[in-house]
Amino acid sequence: MDKRKIKFSLVYRDMWQSSGKYLPRVDQLVKVAPHIVDMGCFARVETNGGGFEQINLLFGENPNNAVRKWTQPFNDAGIQTHMLDRSLNGLRMSPVPADVRKMMYKVKKAQGTDITRPFCGLNDARNILDSIKYAKEGGMIAQAALSLTYSEVHTVDYYVNLADTLIKGGADEICLKDMAGIARPAWLGKIVEGIKKLHPAIPMQYHSHSGPGFAMASILEVCRAGVEYIDVAMEPLSWGTGHVDLLAVQAMLKDAGFDVPEINMDAYMKVRSLTQSFMDDFLGYYINPKNRYMNSLLIGPGLPGGMMGSLMADLSTNLGSINKWKKKNNKPELSQDDLLVKLFNEVEYIWPMVGYPPLVTPYSQYVKNLAMMNVLQLEKGKERWSMIADNIWDMLMGKGGNLPGPLAPELQKLAKENGKEKFTDNPQSLYVDALDTFRAEMKENNWDLGEDEEELFELAMHPEQYRAYKSGAAKKAFEIDLAKCKAEGAGLFPGKSVAAPVTAAPVVGQPSSMNINVNGENFKVTVSYGDASEVIETPTAVAAPVAAVSSSDAEEVLAPLEGKFYLTKDNTETAVKVGDTIKEGDLIGYIEAMKTFNAIKSDKAGKIISISKANADDVEEDDVLIVVG
Repeated sequence: MDKRKIKFSLVYRDMWQSSGKYLPRVDQLVKVAPHIVDMGCFARVETNGGGFEQINLLFGENPNNAVRKWTQPFNDAGIQTHMLDRSLNGLRMSPVPADVRKMMYKVKKAQGTDITRPFCGLNDARNILDSIKYAKEGGMIAQAALSLTYSEVHTVDYYVNLADTLIKGGADEICLKDMAGIARPAWLGKIVEGIKKLHPAIPMQYHSHSGPGFAMASILEVCRAGVEYIDVAMEPLSWGTGHVDLLAVQAMLKDAGFDVPEINMDAYMKVRSLTQSFMDDFLGYYINPKNRYMNSLLIGPGLPGGMMGSLMADLSTNLGSINKWKKKNNKPELSQDDLLVKLFNEVEYIWPMVGYPPLVTPYSQYVKNLAMMNVLQLEKGKERWSMIADNIWDMLMGKGGNLPGPLAPELQKLAKENGKEKFTDNPQSLYVDALDTFRAEMKENNWDLGEDEEELFELAMHPEQYRAYKSGAAKKAFEIDLAKCKAEGAGLFPGKSVAAPVTAAPVVGQPSSMNINVNGENFKVTVSYGDASEVIETPTAVAAPVAAVSSSDAEEVLAPLEGKFYLTKDNTETAVKVGDTIKEGDLIGYIEAMKTFNAIKSDKAGKIISISKANADDVEEDDVLIVVG
């Protein structure tokens, strides 16, 4: 009897994003690509997808050029390339108009990407089916992804039926996307067996993060059940919050009797060495050391490996905030471990209440943020659910798709009290076509549409980041940030040389300032600690603070949490201004914290006599936002 073949896919993009903030520059990617080919063991390589192109834009690099040059060596070698896409959200965190989604697949195919892996963070088949249709129209292979999680509603039948629906809707392949690595091995095997029984000829690929510790057993189980492709990483960026290591998987499967490809170890060591050199160059400054550890505490909350970098940064920020409050109120302070356990416990508690959304982008961030807000409020003696951001309300009300489980009665009651109504139509209907608007902007700015109109696509998919890239602001901001990181010696791999002597990091919650010289220009920057693995789109700036007008009846409206203050969330809203009369409960602005916009409502009524903060100003809890009289 012939041994069954198992093929490997290198998730080179996700290796980096599951460890830190940035990915290699295009010159680095082009340098390492031939050696990945020479390893001789990969049938597929993940070359781009959600997050990748925003990161290019963030450090001032053209993502279209990067994707074309990075995919070319694999195209030439006959290695398939694949990308991750977020269905309704395309390549970003927020929903995308249908015409932009359709354009994405045509552009990516032209750039050399063979396979797209659309997933919906809620497993709403409507969102994935649209992507399957658009992808096939664009000439790509549609590998529909099941976002795996483990709960009373996420049964074997749930996933087998979802896969059946997607395959009947045109999916060429199925990916089991175990983004938190919490799927139980035997359970996974039953899912694969169920899908293969219905659709034996459909290729299947398994993707898992290694953090909680199940992944190696899961890989063996799904291979025995019929999966053909396994996603792997390699040192120095395997294990931890990332993915299983190629060498260990190959050895395990070979011993189990599978036909697995051999590895050219000379090429392996070259890729390993180059990857380390990219860390030494600059990427290591954005890798949190704790992301290199596995942690079985993640089994309970089920948080995905890809967001642990941002979680640890958020934890540090919020620890400083809560301990300032506790010190002011003569209460014992928390350690980071105390807060981490409280956060994990709260995620476990609220997850069933918010309808069991699979904890994958963006819903993993939403559930984590809601849990963090609850912990902060409860620690300060306030009520749970007292701060719910608008995009979290959108999730709860079905604007991104149907929740897998029911919303808890207390949240249904709270929604009614806040005038929130359940949305039942197709989520895509909320987002009108926009390409004509962006095409007009390109023409007005005399910007080249690019080969296959790829520059138009980039603007439409990432408007704020693309504009910052075109103006040069993104590159300058990145250079300042990198110089700051080198000066403070941050990161797991601080590089072979630093721009300034490394000094001890200040206490968390106590930012410091430093002067940094970048290309002959001096900048004063504030140092903060931690990194974020995702990107938010910030609103357009509005007026600066207006000086207060004296009034004996003046009352202050204070910030309920710390973050960045915005008077509007986007250009469809009108900012409050001095002279406006507001009622108690009226919206006065937003505080962005942990990548979500929290609506701030006035607890006072009267005429606005001053606005104390400008758009995008940092605010601390209890800072004055506006004064009414």
